[in-house]
Amino acid sequence: MSRFLERKSVKALFAFILAKRFWRQVLYAFSGLLLVLILLFIWLKIYTHHGKSFAVPDFYGMNMEEVENLTREKKLRYKIIDSVFSNHVDPGTMVDQNPFPGFRVKVNRTIFLTINAINPEMVKMPNVQGVSLRQAKAILETQGLEVGMIRYIPDIAFNNVLRQMYQGIEIEPGELIVKGAAVDLVLGEGLSSTEVSIPDFIGLGYLQARDKVLDASFNLGAMIFDNTLVTVEDTLRSFVWRQRPDFTPGARIRLGSTIDLWFTIDSTLLPKPDPDTLIIPDFDEELPDIN
Repeated sequence: MSRFLERKSVKALFAFILAKRFWRQVLYAFSGLLLVLILLFIWLKIYTHHGKSFAVPDFYGMNMEEVENLTREKKLRYKIIDSVFSNHVDPGTMVDQNPFPGFRVKVNRTIFLTINAINPEMVKMPNVQGVSLRQAKAILETQGLEVGMIRYIPDIAFNNVLRQMYQGIEIEPGELIVKGAAVDLVLGEGLSSTEVSIPDFIGLGYLQARDKVLDASFNLGAMIFDNTLVTVEDTLRSFVWRQRPDFTPGARIRLGSTIDLWFTIDSTLLPKPDPDTLIIPDFDEELPDIN
């Protein structure tokens, strides 16, 4: 009896599998699954904008209104993630971004921006009176300040700071001052009118040349940039190709004199070496015996 029931069950199973109704249901299920997959791929392609990307615009120097208009036009999003204060750009404008300009993104990408603060950060004025120019420069830079103009007056304390000035007025230690501001210094020149040799600035990088002017107890006058300098990065990697007064061995000028510098990234503007001063080795000269 049990064998009979087993054979009957097997026959019923085969009959069900071979029935047109079964295969019709399988076909419906497969077609439905295929349709769902096709719709899913179409949706993903539309959602991710497959194959459609464009270069990120440059937001540097833009204010908030300009940023909002441009991101709306380009179908991008933005987020202010940090703020700094710089005297070199307008308050309330963008100073940095991520991704950087030119990086290819898709629509709805969020651009992270750093804005230049509208209200400047204030710091306490340190006391640099009585220290050397080199020490004063280090102390001011630690507080986020810069050395402005330097002036020499007769005093026995040679090259020491006698007074610290801000915007033409003597500033006391502890007073609040805008971070990044330039502090003018009055230094002693000794008991006589001291003169020093003119340094050679030709070929020095932008930051190195600025530091050397102050370290040599001179004032930085005009900084002239040629048309090869377009971006901030160009300025930072530029070098001096001309100076005034010109460097001449033995020439001397007074402490506190003004030095004008010309900057470029065009190496062809550097002066060519004088062939009369080149030392050409004599290869015919007999070499010493090292044995």
